[in-house]
Amino acid sequence: MPLPRWIRTPDDLRALASELEGTPALAIDTEADSLHHYPGKLCLVQLADARGRAHLVDPLALRDLSPLGPVLADPRTLKVLHAADNDLAYLKRLYGATVSSLFDTAVAARFLGAPALGLEGLLTQFLGITPVKSRQKDDWSRRPLTAEQEAYALDDVLHLIPLRERLLEALRALGRERWVEQECAGLAALIVPEKAPDPDAYMKLKGARELTPRGLAVLRELFAAREALALRLDRPPFMIIGNESLVGLATRLPADAEAMLSVPGCTPPVVRRAGPAILEAVARGLAVPEADLPAYRPAPRPHVPAAVRRRAEALRAWRTQASKEIGLDPGVLFPQRLIDRLAASPPGDLAALRQIEGVRDWRVELFGPALLTAIASA
Repeated sequence: MPLPRWIRTPDDLRALASELEGTPALAIDTEADSLHHYPGKLCLVQLADARGRAHLVDPLALRDLSPLGPVLADPRTLKVLHAADNDLAYLKRLYGATVSSLFDTAVAARFLGAPALGLEGLLTQFLGITPVKSRQKDDWSRRPLTAEQEAYALDDVLHLIPLRERLLEALRALGRERWVEQECAGLAALIVPEKAPDPDAYMKLKGARELTPRGLAVLRELFAAREALALRLDRPPFMIIGNESLVGLATRLPADAEAMLSVPGCTPPVVRRAGPAILEAVARGLAVPEADLPAYRPAPRPHVPAAVRRRAEALRAWRTQASKEIGLDPGVLFPQRLIDRLAASPPGDLAALRQIEGVRDWRVELFGPALLTAIASA
């Protein structure tokens, strides 16, 4: 029996995984939602094989997508994604997926110096296709999806494999195929750590530095109260109350609903929804003992030795010239993070240069002696 377009049951998922086993190429995309829900959730996984058969896998109906693990890890199956960072982060963090043989069309476009890096622009430039209307701001957790949403979701994967072929032709013409292969392999191998909560996040809000220690204590409580409300209501924090309003509340210290309404952004709906939690947070902040009030602790500016600064300047000067000669954006040719690593721990030879994380063999082969010369000259 042919598989349904929608994969919503464990049996259908296992059947899809079996059908995809050994497929030469697989296009993958995901739709997540952090605009309407909190925390963000993975709402859809789109897959298309080299024969143009596409499926919509529903992670809201399927708690476990591990049957897809073997095909994602199979080095014989090329995985084609566009701007894969977020897609890989969800697949790795939620399902422990390992992805090999990755081709990222956005990475390829950067190494071609393409004027448009978005998928829509690449499809138009390289395939002459006008994509369907974007639905990126939709609530992808809602079911059923509309016909327009399904068309958009499928459009994102049905053209990825043909797009990869055209990009590959252009890369080969420039001799940059291996560059992209190595960059994509590095992207696929990245470990995605869990995001640790920042206990001082409230201090980073615009205007927080102007608050008194007492105001900071109130802001801390307001920030925590908003987070709790966001989780309970399944709404992003900015939809509960904005950052500017939080700082305004910590400045004015309202004691009742009427005083809250005088704070910009504290509209009647906001006060109805969050008013009691806001007043309780303000009261908690006002009750913090003087000895326990938070205060900014100016972080000492990192001391960068003069030799490190000189090496970084020499490397940036080399990069500026090399990028002009090769016709590639400086940040793609040699990202700032690599300049920082080489300046801080300068390699003495090509073997040591190869060991620097992220440098890749193609850069050593193409620029190795020039890089070592630039470092030595500083």
